This record gives sequence, structure tokens and C-alpha cells, in this order.
Amino acid sequence: MDNIDKRNRLEEEPFSYRLTKSNTVLLEYFGKLIKTLKGKDAEKLLEKIQNAEDKKAVQLILAKATGNFKRGNERK
Repeated sequence: MDNIDKRNRLEEEPFSYRLTKSNTVLLEYFGKLIKTLKGKDAEKLLEKIQNAEDKKAVQLILAKATGNFKRGNERK
């Protein structure tokens, strides 16, 4: 795990998720909605989160699920 997060960005816990009543998973980055997962994709993600070792592993799972959304040219 240390090789993956060399700059310790996941320590800040930038990613979060919410589960809706309709079993839709909303993935957020610092409170902003990034991705929505439904159906089997949402089920797979929740299963991975439940089997995660610690908070940093959960952050890594959420980061991988969001994909490569951050390019460096986003407005603040």
C-alpha cells in the first residue's frame, strides 16, 4: 500500500460515498459528486468496501472506482 500512495493523499480521506434508498452509490471527492454507481457495479463496490482492511484501503477502493477524473485543469 505504501508504494501506491507515495504522497499520502489518502490520509486526508478525500473520498466518501453515500448509499441511497434505491441502492445507488454516490461517490464524492471532498463533498462534490464525482460518479454514480447502480446495480451490480454498486453491489461489487459495497462488497469490496466491507472486506477492506482499514480506512486507507477504503479510500484506495473509492479512488479506483472514480477512475481518472482529475486532470489538473479543474476550476475551483
